[in-house]
Amino acid sequence: MESLFKKHQLFISQVNMDIVRDTIHKVSWNKPLVGIRGSRGVGKTTMIRQYIRQTYGIKPGEALYCVMDSMYFTQNSLLDMAERFHLMGGKHLFLDEVHKYENWSKEIKELNDLYPNLKITFSGSSLIQILNADADLSRRVLSYDMEGLSFREFVRFYHGKELPIWTLEQVLEDPDAVCDTVKSLNCEPQKLFEEYLQVGYYPFYDGNEMEYYSRIENVVQFIIDQEMTQFCGVDPAYTRKIKALVMYLADNTPYEVNIAKLASYLELNKHTVLAYLASMNRAELINLLYSDNKSVTKMQKPDKIYIHNPNMLCALAKTVNIGTLRECFVVNQLRVNHEIEYGKTQGDFKVDGKWTFEVGGADKSFDQIADIPNSFVLADSIEFPIGKKLPLWIVGLLY
Repeated sequence: MESLFKKHQLFISQVNMDIVRDTIHKVSWNKPLVGIRGSRGVGKTTMIRQYIRQTYGIKPGEALYCVMDSMYFTQNSLLDMAERFHLMGGKHLFLDEVHKYENWSKEIKELNDLYPNLKITFSGSSLIQILNADADLSRRVLSYDMEGLSFREFVRFYHGKELPIWTLEQVLEDPDAVCDTVKSLNCEPQKLFEEYLQVGYYPFYDGNEMEYYSRIENVVQFIIDQEMTQFCGVDPAYTRKIKALVMYLADNTPYEVNIAKLASYLELNKHTVLAYLASMNRAELINLLYSDNKSVTKMQKPDKIYIHNPNMLCALAKTVNIGTLRECFVVNQLRVNHEIEYGKTQGDFKVDGKWTFEVGGADKSFDQIADIPNSFVLADSIEFPIGKKLPLWIVGLLY
């Protein structure tokens, strides 16, 4: 236990407090079981360490933070460690990267039965099935999904401009008021938006673009090599195929899906390609869009495929198409709190079954959506709305 205490103090004392996400205030940390999922690199570990430092201080005592792939757990079980911590007066156990510990769900459930007053917060990959890991555990865990930085958060953390969160309804009903608020802060939203598309999504940008993109590539490789083989049943021999698929999609998005063509390119059968696409979507490597979400079946061909976020697209694509980048941004930001469908002949996207969006540059017209109610153009390179033509960056203010 002494080694865990030393590591706890080291980790908590060194955590950077410059970027503290709003999510930290949304998590009900005092609940008995809290699970935080998210893709690698979005800041789960940092947020947990920040909460510990703010709430319990640096030294271990009431709280103990453990990384579950620690060498300690090769010779000691989670159950034994938690028992000792509880006997020492511990009240809150934080288990980071819980998916790296075998049988984590069963042991956490048993701990919850044995020590109902011991709070347990755990984090894991976006691929871990918290709600399906164990029938009993699923009814007990309060689960959260963590995203990368929104455009609003990027402006706040990297440029010191405190922007409120708006709902999509507020943005669409009174975009002038939203834009007036942004401009009142002496903010240059279009300039900052162009920066965000390149380096704003992951909270580890430090001014070096090449290193930033290298880290994103490492994130992608780790998800494919480690997490997809562990959680999605992907044969390690086929990870090269999935990497090839990601690179192919990065250079061809928004991809009009031709499964036969993809299968031929990868030398795989169609069923396997569809299974890989579904797993990549869960792993937050891509976003799959369908024209009718209500009728989607498990192995249905998606209508369009986007790389998960604009920074990942910039890191992976040989040449980035600006139209692709714009649509990638819209899908990435809106998917957090809304249901998005591919618009087919009626705009680019349909959101929550009631709003239609067409995405383009400053000269984008309403021709394709002129007769569609509740339709809007999201246009790049403008800072104020012109009727129902809204600045593209405005949908980055929703979380």
